Amino acid sequence: MRIYCLSCESLARPVYLWAAHSPHIVDVELVERGLHKPEEIRGRLQAKIDAADGNGYDAIALAFGLCGGTTAGLAARSIPLVLPRAHDCITLYLGSRLRYTQEVTKEPGTYWYAQDYIERNSGGTAALAMGQGTAADMQSLYEHYVRKYGKTRADKLMEVMVGWLNQYKRGVYLDTGLGDDGDVKAQAQGEAERRGWVFERIAADLDLLRRLLDGEWDEDFLVVPLGGKIAMAFDEGIVEVERPHP
Repeated sequence: MRIYCLSCESLARPVYLWAAHSPHIVDVELVERGLHKPEEIRGRLQAKIDAADGNGYDAIALAFGLCGGTTAGLAARSIPLVLPRAHDCITLYLGSRLRYTQEVTKEPGTYWYAQDYIERNSGGTAALAMGQGTAADMQSLYEHYVRKYGKTRADKLMEVMVGWLNQYKRGVYLDTGLGDDGDVKAQAQGEAERRGWVFERIAADLDLLRRLLDGEWDEDFLVVPLGGKIAMAFDEGIVEVERPHP
């Protein structure tokens, strides 16, 4: 099987690692985060998906999560799409939705760091956390809530969401063990301490990414057949297939 992997640049090292070990032919292209502007990134992703037509790919693997609605609306026009069932790249670093839920339950106010994310920030600082809502993320999520639930309920949901995001208490560095990360790890710890947060280093689990590039697409992945689109699921599945109306 030949796989075209479009990956968020915040997952660069893990994706290249598993592409090299995959039993399949995997071509990797990194996509800049664009400071989490969902509409902009979605447009770039769809253009790359469409441009892959005719290059002999059996599937396009997206090393992304839902990411504030970034991947919602992506269409499989000529090649099937595969997407992990994940809210954002934190789940891809933690290895499963279960572990993500456990960590968020342990401390909802967690600010996440990882080597690739910090290094590839503009200016190489730890000032932006992975998976947390920027203004663009929040606006995209709000628009989805309005369409799904109506404005009144959407306003209440966002009030809860913003309140949660403002209550950070812990900074967590996700250690992949890939490359020399002493400087960025120290940078993350220094920022957490300056903000008065408890700092923790926890080991990343990269098996979800391995399975994505090995073609082991079980219930942890959404496989979008030709003619389908990725849609936000609003349940534990996170994403679902939106099929064209007859």
